[in-house]
Amino acid sequence: MSDKIVVGGVSVDTRHWIGGRRVASPGTFPDHSPIDGAVLGGIARGGPAEAEAAVAAAKAAFPGWAATSRAERARILHAIADGVEKRLEELAVVETTDNGALLRSHRRGVMPRVAHNFRFFADWLLQLEHEDFETRGHTNHVSWDPAGPCVLITPWNAPLMLATWKVAPALAAGDTVVLKPAEWSPLTASLLADIAAEAGLPAGVLNVVQGYGAEIGDALTSHPDVRRISFTGSVPTAKRIAASAAAHLTPLSLELGGKSPLLVFADADLDLAVDLAVEQYDNAGQVCLAATRLLVEEPVAEEFTRRFVEKASALKQGDPRDEATDIGPNIHPRQLEKIDGFVQRALASGARAVLGGHRLDGQYYAPTLLTDVAQDSEIVQEEVFGPVLTLQTFSDEDEAVRLANDTRFGLAATLATGDPARAERVTGQLVAGTVWVNCFFVRDLQAPFGGSRQSGVGREGGTWSFDFYCDLKNTVTAPNGWNNHG
Repeated sequence: MSDKIVVGGVSVDTRHWIGGRRVASPGTFPDHSPIDGAVLGGIARGGPAEAEAAVAAAKAAFPGWAATSRAERARILHAIADGVEKRLEELAVVETTDNGALLRSHRRGVMPRVAHNFRFFADWLLQLEHEDFETRGHTNHVSWDPAGPCVLITPWNAPLMLATWKVAPALAAGDTVVLKPAEWSPLTASLLADIAAEAGLPAGVLNVVQGYGAEIGDALTSHPDVRRISFTGSVPTAKRIAASAAAHLTPLSLELGGKSPLLVFADADLDLAVDLAVEQYDNAGQVCLAATRLLVEEPVAEEFTRRFVEKASALKQGDPRDEATDIGPNIHPRQLEKIDGFVQRALASGARAVLGGHRLDGQYYAPTLLTDVAQDSEIVQEEVFGPVLTLQTFSDEDEAVRLANDTRFGLAATLATGDPARAERVTGQLVAGTVWVNCFFVRDLQAPFGGSRQSGVGREGGTWSFDFYCDLKNTVTAPNGWNNHG
């Protein structure tokens, strides 16, 4: 079997990238396209041996990279961004084929954001500083020291964008990286390794290893030489990673699931509110931040529902490579079964589908809106991660906040209202890492990002990323404490 496959005319190496060279494994696993189920090729299936080799390479490369000047690190990160932009179309085509997200979104938004991830953290590194301060005449100086090898485990729903959201600040901080992409969408991580090497990133600074979750993940997250672990994914997997990391007290950053609410008050611009709600079907509902629980004030609930169904029914579902497509396939047959299981159990328990509620041909699921759902029901409380929304009504502000906060999650929340005072009151009471008011998915890399409750641990973005990927040091110097030497 060849070590390379061709996807949409783009050659992709299916081996690991360890210590600046391609490394094969004795076994492989198949990578399927969700568009039509076709097998794209066999991917090197790593395990403990590959994990050990990757961490060893990262450890060996760390002293040199940590000692590299900020200016040189920033230069190389900008060179990686240049490489991403040069190969933007190739990256977009490969990722769409591999994970089924819209090609138009990859071209116009996602891949430009990948390049921006590197440019932003390169520039942030150059201005990263903390003003010195005094304590009883002593000077305090805060510095960000590189921490060491990092293990970064990334999800399948936005593979390259979410990988580089972690890789870029880790490299900027002076750390070395072992990146483990999701087994359902590994291909663009391999292309990133090529781009980084071409940009002049030293061997061993970025390593990419592939494989099924625990087969390689446990060896990475329990390794004594790993100094940071960043993971985006499910709560059960995060608990396993946390238990594994506990043996060495390895610091963790965990961005986990969500069951976010969209609160629509009667004073809201109803057309805007409907647009925000329909937007939650983006990426076939495979967005951790999605506001999947629509909470609508009773006086406008009927009209909101009518407008929502009309607008959502006009969405075009199909091949994500088609410019006119609005919703593509779900990532994997197993995920499709999970989505349908949630919906069918909800319907059996008394929920009503005012839109969708069923599978389509292939790996496609009809955009679904369920009403008549109980607050304590599975469909309201658990993350579906598909194009499935629920709608509940509320009578007043207090009930809206109570319903919004009544899950174990706290990743995000969206609020539609025409009253600034109400917006301030309600957002102050919502349990969420990010709250959007009359907008959705506006993300600035300098802002903190993460979740509350079981939606995560820690914050990344801007200086918060460097706080995580570095060992912060405070140096206290006594006044007039120097010996005078002639």
